[in-house]
Amino acid sequence: MSGYQQEESDEEQSVYDGPSKSQRKRDMTALQNLGKELTELPTARLKKMPIPGELLEAILEWHRIPKHEAQRRQLQYIGRIMRGLDPAPLKEALDAIKGVSAAEKARMDRLERLRVRLLENEQVLSEIAEAHPGADLQHLRQLRRNALKEAELQKPPRAFREIFRVLRDLQESEISEQESGLGDQESEDNP
Repeated sequence: MSGYQQEESDEEQSVYDGPSKSQRKRDMTALQNLGKELTELPTARLKKMPIPGELLEAILEWHRIPKHEAQRRQLQYIGRIMRGLDPAPLKEALDAIKGVSAAEKARMDRLERLRVRLLENEQVLSEIAEAHPGADLQHLRQLRRNALKEAELQKPPRAFREIFRVLRDLQESEISEQESGLGDQESEDNP
């Protein structure tokens, strides 16, 4: 066997074995950091996120642990659980909560424009009623009047902020109804 043939067979034997040990450690640390971010969220927010049951239980357990060292070990356990999961949906949900995702920014911009249009013209209430049949239009009308009065008297914008909260809640309830409707429809399609 010549030297050239020997080199060729050595190259064939060197197969990609996957990520290096350092890369795996960086990936595990990233998952632990994601887990740490999840532990910093309030319980009510956590329950709305797409978190599998075992991971959610581990995060809620972290909240109950008082000692620092025990919390560190629990974070490692959370990271270990997350190795078997796809972290992308969790990252997207966290980004949406932080307002970092492009979709969340666009949604907030739409809500802001709707609020400004409502303050400029009361007829926008009919658009809101059409889009959200369960909306309390009387409450929105009162908030609009209060927000205009606050601006005129240069008072803190409490009603102005409350309008945004009400519009956001309306939109979130619509999104959750659509998602639950899709789940019902899928279960009807697949008996």
